[in-house]
Amino acid sequence: MTSARKPVIVRKFSRDWCAGYAAASFGPDENTAAELEILDQAGKLVSISWSQIKWVCYVRELNLSDQSNPERLLRRRFSTRPRTPGLWLRLTLTDGEELEGLAANDRSLVDGAGLMLTPPDTRSNTQRIYIPRAAIQALEVMGLIRSSSAGRPAAKPEQPELFAGDAEVSE
Repeated sequence: MTSARKPVIVRKFSRDWCAGYAAASFGPDENTAAELEILDQAGKLVSISWSQIKWVCYVRELNLSDQSNPERLLRRRFSTRPRTPGLWLRLTLTDGEELEGLAANDRSLVDGAGLMLTPPDTRSNTQRIYIPRAAIQALEVMGLIRSSSAGRPAAKPEQPELFAGDAEVSE
């Protein structure tokens, strides 16, 4: 059974950050909420306004010893074309910072209050990044990455005729 709250590091536009545990996903109730609620390390419920949030990083572990980069988000761009299926996006945030990631090619791109991205380096501490729509200044689609079996039409196997006289059937 998975827990309802996952470890996150919330980066604000003020370059300040806070760590704690947030909901595993943001559903319709969170889209209308004015604040993100996280449970901090001391067990207190902390509310942060969505307008202050730059991104929410879902991390493997809370790295509180590194004060400058606790989410360990070192690579913000893909060095080569990604191989994982999804929509390859380049985002420019309202503070001018650029970030690339893979998003699911579904209605969440249009409907939700933000985007859930897979970062370029999946081996780092950050597994997913949620970016509120208010934090996005520009969005560029770099490409659609399909699974290796998805884009190819299936070749019809040829079936040899078993009997030479099947084409002419008499009554």
